[in-house]
Amino acid sequence: MKLTLKIWKQKNNSSAGKFETYSVEADEHMSFLEMLDVLNQSLLEQKKEPVVFEHDCREGICGSCSMVINGQPHGPNKGTTACQLHMRYFKDGQTITIEPWRAKAFPIVKDLVVDRSAFDRIIQAGGYISVNTGQAQDGNAIPIEKGLASEAMDAATCIGCGACVAACPNASAMLFTSAKVSHLGLMPQGEIEHTKRVQSMVTQMDSEGFGNCSNVGVCEAECPKGISIENIARMNRQYIGSVFGSQTKVEKA
Repeated sequence: MKLTLKIWKQKNNSSAGKFETYSVEADEHMSFLEMLDVLNQSLLEQKKEPVVFEHDCREGICGSCSMVINGQPHGPNKGTTACQLHMRYFKDGQTITIEPWRAKAFPIVKDLVVDRSAFDRIIQAGGYISVNTGQAQDGNAIPIEKGLASEAMDAATCIGCGACVAACPNASAMLFTSAKVSHLGLMPQGEIEHTKRVQSMVTQMDSEGFGNCSNVGVCEAECPKGISIENIARMNRQYIGSVFGSQTKVEKA
């Protein structure tokens, strides 16, 4: 199949970028990233600069392949990362537009690569449990309600790709942050310090320059792992409770 690609090219974050047009022949059984590999191989053979894009596992679990394909983060298939998107979902002769995530908090490194280290700093702010565990306990030493365990595991499937930010008209990171808050705060081991955690992570999220959530819901629709916006509601409740709870304690003191 012959395709026309309009790809965003930008030297670095401080330079101006533009779309450049390429032609490529791909097999319908290729993944989207394999198609870009074919394009880059052709460009290298022509002594031209290849298109820079990020990838790692190519199995849909690392979140590295962050790109907007025809206006949709990770492309047209629901619940699919760009590396798991296959060319059979496109038509022969089709024009495909490819660009990076668009968000102030995700500065462009080059071409389709953006710096998503803001997510790392949010996790560092509170995405851990600060307890001395000693030796490993037996698997069933701490009883955990099945419903809570399932909710925590659902939130933990977030791969931190940033599609929620790219899809949101406000470039909000609420879905990502709330998933990290939920998957630790719902478990008995993490519940102890959940008030401190939610405040730290929300404060860091705001300082990174992400926008506010206005309940559009497109973040959930575009998330390749189907993270629910119920996590956002839970995080808001926990944050408000932690702020007013701490104020109450100060007043009583």
